[in-house]
Amino acid sequence: MILHVAFAAFLLVNSAIADAGVQEQVAVESDEGVLVLTKDNFQSIVSSSEYLLVKFYAPWCGHCKQLAPEYANAAQHLTQNELSVKLGKVDATIESDLAEQFGIRGYPTLKFFKNGKPIDYSGGRTKDEIVQWVLKKSGPAAKALQSEEELQSFIEGKNVAIVGYFENLESEAAKLFSELADSVDDHPFGLVSDYSKFSSLEHKDTFVLYKDFDEKKVPFDKDIANVEDIKKFIFVHSLPPIIEFNQDTAQKIFGGQIKSHLLLFLSKKEGHFEKFIDDIKPVALDFRGKIVIVTIDADEEEHQRILEFFGMKKNEVPSMRAIKLEDDMTKFKPESPELTGENVRKFVSDFVEGKVKQHLLSEELPEDWNKTPVWTLTATNFDSVALDSTKNVLVEFYAPWCGHCKQLAPIFDKVGEYFADKDDIVIAKMDATVNELEHTKISSFPTLTFYPKGDSPKAIEYNGDRTLEAIIKFIEADGKQESSSSTTSEEEEEEEEREKPKDEL
Repeated sequence: MILHVAFAAFLLVNSAIADAGVQEQVAVESDEGVLVLTKDNFQSIVSSSEYLLVKFYAPWCGHCKQLAPEYANAAQHLTQNELSVKLGKVDATIESDLAEQFGIRGYPTLKFFKNGKPIDYSGGRTKDEIVQWVLKKSGPAAKALQSEEELQSFIEGKNVAIVGYFENLESEAAKLFSELADSVDDHPFGLVSDYSKFSSLEHKDTFVLYKDFDEKKVPFDKDIANVEDIKKFIFVHSLPPIIEFNQDTAQKIFGGQIKSHLLLFLSKKEGHFEKFIDDIKPVALDFRGKIVIVTIDADEEEHQRILEFFGMKKNEVPSMRAIKLEDDMTKFKPESPELTGENVRKFVSDFVEGKVKQHLLSEELPEDWNKTPVWTLTATNFDSVALDSTKNVLVEFYAPWCGHCKQLAPIFDKVGEYFADKDDIVIAKMDATVNELEHTKISSFPTLTFYPKGDSPKAIEYNGDRTLEAIIKFIEADGKQESSSSTTSEEEEEEEEREKPKDEL
């Protein structure tokens, strides 16, 4: 996305000074309608602004560059319409103190200040989504609609709009609708309460989801009993039957109420979208509310990591996989990957009914896997080695990119050499990024786990110092360990990964 040519101007912003009881003029640079905030003017701008959205960014960040023109257009729209919300930005690579103050760990990060108090921004990244979100946060949760003209104007031009029809605002249903409007930031809410101003109303004592695609409007046809049921209804019907994964839709897809997804890996260059989508759409409609069907363009460079996560290669496209987000990102692979309507329907039906077995990643076992002091394990040989009742086995679960794993590697090799002549002790390692176990989930790297010999032993996670002496002592003590103050924890590993804030989706 080509960025607009930047221009600068200076605005005078009033800053209230309580002690002096006077107004001070503060010069603030503006870049395409966006206030440029620094440590010198940040507090005065926040204090003098009833509503202020602030973007923390880095000049090198790719997602920041994509957001920049949308953010600027949103700022200009708000200014041109004389709305009370201001948009600002902070270059976090220069204003590191401000970034630290607000706990910025990735770019871009947006914070909304209402009367000086910050909350996290949770809206989209297009101009319209930004404007919609800040206007909702700065005004009533549901806009009062007083005429048929206002109702039509509210609905028109919006991807999704939700209108409640409640004459009695004290009814339980109306109160739940109000609670819903206050808690859902993704869509605009309207309210019709004075029925006398409308010549005819098709819907009463309920709400309707209007959209500019598919069936255009969907009334909520159940009793309004709880907010979570309504949120799920809105999520289901505000998405198209098949949605493409990209930066703008990622949060909508993965942040929604339905955690079972079918992922279609396609190539736009090869014309797969045109070839397969029409046949699969009826499946999506039939299973709506049970599963979200998502397309992923495998040609995009930034989507390669998704292929890798599923253990797939580009030459396997077109193909499909399923995933359950709530169950430790459990993956499922069809017996036949062909994307015919019939095959997709069978896979989705079996998946929804729990008939598909979990798919676990595994590397191919190298021929020399047990020819060195530290054996190499994969998902295929893990149980036969680590759970051997005649041996004590210490396994390092590692990731190739993990800094602490690299530091541990030479020490762990020496541990293997130390026990090389012991027939009843095995030192082994497994790359946990490409090998998965049904009975063991690894959440941090490195993880050292001791599997003592015996008929039904319990695995023991090592929490001691990562030194040669300490690890040897732990093994020789059959997994008994002393508490250590110097162990590098998962939190420390995460902190290492966070030392440089990341370019985030």
